[in-house]
Amino acid sequence: MSSIAVVGTGYVGLTTAASMASLGHSVVGIDIDADKVAKLTAAEVPILEPGLTELVRDGLRQGHLRFSTDHAEAAHVEFVFLCLPTPPAENGRADLTYLLDAARTLSPHLKADTVVINKSTVPVGSCARVQRELGRQDVFVVSNPEFLREGHAVQDCLQPDRLVIGSDDEAAAIRVFSLYRGVVTPLVVTDPATAELTKYAANAFLATKLSFVNSIAAICEEVGADIGDVVLGLGHDKRIGAEFLRPGPGWGGSCFPKDTRALDAIARDAGYDFTLLRETIAVNDEQKHRVVDKVRRLLDGPLEGARIAVWGLTFKAGTDDLRESPSLAVIAELVAAGADVHAHDPTVDPGTDLSRATGIAAVGPDALTIHKDALDAADGAQALVVMTEWDDYRWIDPAELVERMAAPGVVDTRNLLNRSSLARAGCRLLSTGRA
Repeated sequence: MSSIAVVGTGYVGLTTAASMASLGHSVVGIDIDADKVAKLTAAEVPILEPGLTELVRDGLRQGHLRFSTDHAEAAHVEFVFLCLPTPPAENGRADLTYLLDAARTLSPHLKADTVVINKSTVPVGSCARVQRELGRQDVFVVSNPEFLREGHAVQDCLQPDRLVIGSDDEAAAIRVFSLYRGVVTPLVVTDPATAELTKYAANAFLATKLSFVNSIAAICEEVGADIGDVVLGLGHDKRIGAEFLRPGPGWGGSCFPKDTRALDAIARDAGYDFTLLRETIAVNDEQKHRVVDKVRRLLDGPLEGARIAVWGLTFKAGTDDLRESPSLAVIAELVAAGADVHAHDPTVDPGTDLSRATGIAAVGPDALTIHKDALDAADGAQALVVMTEWDDYRWIDPAELVERMAAPGVVDTRNLLNRSSLARAGCRLLSTGRA
């Protein structure tokens, strides 16, 4: 088996390190955050991801996985995965500062024939830029983009739909493929630019699919059709498939918003007007405004002074990730209109200050109260908005919910709650994609 260093122990890096260790490789995770390294060494995983904590613990116990703050650890390995953040700049382009800084720091430590693997989501040409920053002609740089879904990351790492490896050196590509021995999946070997673009293309296509189904849901609401049955009819078409056809309040998270903007920037730089992608982003922004409009319809009056309950803060269930969450955008709009918002999420503690994340810092943190219990958040509410599809909410007794609310009305952006049960309890319901 091989020796590997994984630089960056965030979501992608930690999953990659633990998964590689589970395949029998000797892995060291390198991070500049000493506190994080200490916690990971003690098997304290700061990320909510099914199976990841167990994988880290197994790797530590078996001696296949360890963590360090010292980049010099890379001097003893054959492969280095770069799993650094590439946040969006104001112009939408990916900021490669962390990635290129890591390359410069690693350069003097790497031994000849080391393969440096770009796992981060990076624009076309990044392999060449990393190669220049390394300044080492005796080191290979290869693209091996990740295709991880939050909530399914371990499965996606060990049982991927495909492996994409981009390299100008065939032998280096074969060496990277050898790391996945035991993983049965289609393999795409190509050049670095194609591999880099494939990652952005995949996320942009999925985002487009989601925006499309949300647009169809909006039409359903106006013409009296049922989006659930429309999606069922669409999904059985093998050319379309059923995945990513669930309507909701809009897409968010760490990937789709950032990567769609970055791909648009790549297109602009290449001289192509990617109108379709920009409209995909615009539809997603509009979807959040539609949620607020539905709240206004329920209230049949102004939002100012209204007490609104919000269930769900993360961008989707199964993760504690709040980045680019549609829920936070909706809360910001509600608060800006003068509403008093009371929220609950099973992964967010009541003392958490989300005033900056929601953009309501100027209004004051008191405009948003986070509760430990979902029904407590609904106490005295004039409307409830279900933003995240947590199973916790599915099983709450509608009769008790109605009793706790000042005015029983629900905007169910995920179509999570039982319509019949809510109706029997005397609750008004505005769903997504239903009349």
